[in-house]
Amino acid sequence: MIIEIDQISSEALNAIIENYILREGTDYGESECSMADKKQQITAQLKSKKIVLVYSELHETVNILPFEQFTSHE
Repeated sequence: MIIEIDQISSEALNAIIENYILREGTDYGESECSMADKKQQITAQLKSKKIVLVYSELHETVNILPFEQFTSHE
């Protein structure tokens, strides 16, 4: 199930984004980005719906997935 970012508190959203950044070890190119820059990039992608928050009832977890990846698993 997709969770709209305006349906959760900013603290919860921030924690989910931080966890995602630390877990994924995302590569941001030749130069390193600060945590604040990474959070801003992820937030912008969530707002534009390039990526979405997905709740798994089976695992009782929230993850961030590309919109296309989530829709291909339905």
